[in-house]
Amino acid sequence: MKKRRYLIPLSWLYGCVVGLRNKLFDWRILPSESFALPVISVGNLTVGGTGKTPFTEHLIRLLKDGYHVAFLSRGYKRKTSGYLLADAQSNAYAIGDEPYQVWQKFPNIHVAVDANRRRGIHHLCNDAVTADTDVVLLDDAFQHRYVTPGLNILLMDYHRMPYDDAMLPYGRLREPFSSKERADAVVVTKCPPSMRPIDFRIIQSSLALRPYQRLFFSTVRYGALQPSGRKLSTFTADTAVLLVTGIANPAPLIAELSRRTPHVHALTFPDHHDFSSADIQRIKDIWATITAEDRLLITTEKDAARLEAALPDMQVLPIEVAFLKDQEKPFNHYIKNYVRKNSRNRSVHS
Repeated sequence: MKKRRYLIPLSWLYGCVVGLRNKLFDWRILPSESFALPVISVGNLTVGGTGKTPFTEHLIRLLKDGYHVAFLSRGYKRKTSGYLLADAQSNAYAIGDEPYQVWQKFPNIHVAVDANRRRGIHHLCNDAVTADTDVVLLDDAFQHRYVTPGLNILLMDYHRMPYDDAMLPYGRLREPFSSKERADAVVVTKCPPSMRPIDFRIIQSSLALRPYQRLFFSTVRYGALQPSGRKLSTFTADTAVLLVTGIANPAPLIAELSRRTPHVHALTFPDHHDFSSADIQRIKDIWATITAEDRLLITTEKDAARLEAALPDMQVLPIEVAFLKDQEKPFNHYIKNYVRKNSRNRSVHS
């Protein structure tokens, strides 16, 4: 950080602009719209991954059997614009890698993208094909204040807690730590499974949440390898792995694979990287140098959305959310209770 102290004045200026914008919403000079159905926002205060997609997938699994769920994202780095509803012809370039990942895993829900979330929700509620929507899940929408969600869930990465951070561009905060007060629930993600009681208490004290705010702790649970291509290969301590990622923080994934085999070569790219033909050739060239008879080319679910056509024999390592401190049932009840009480068809879902 010392080498970038020249960014502190820019960080201060950015904080002033963000603070003024938030005040304009607080004073209702800038408009914010509420909707007559449950709208759950999942977001964060920082740039970089806090686990929003696996967390949103947990919400989808929780609600999809009882409600018609819609997932709305801006579709970061997509090659299209405006409102777009995912269909059989959709791909990662049309709707974004994370919405495409969700669409592939949950084809029976509505997946849509629109940078204008108000417009997107109006489409979901009023267009004939999506008018049955019971609940909308907003992806990465904590800063999108033109919509007032019924439930605002704020995620914080255990390894980069915002109370130890600074505003962009000196730090990684999109807005001041005090903005956490807009959240109804705070979830600390990516916690070590073996967290000590004192660690929980330190975080709880440092967050200084209001009485109306709920606090939950979660960790990452890695699933079994899944074949992106034709078959699933075996995985042993002798397996040589080439891991290809374009995510914000690949270190936990590298550590997980290194626990399974000591033969891990990681090729990392920036978050949401748009893999070029030169990148693909580089991956293939490195893959060719791994001569072990037992070898695996592994990537993440998000990256598979952009790599599957060029690298059809990849293996995908999925991740899910697991709650600590026996909090899964209380969290699930918290979400279901909100949706049930605010449903447009309460008598149907009671």
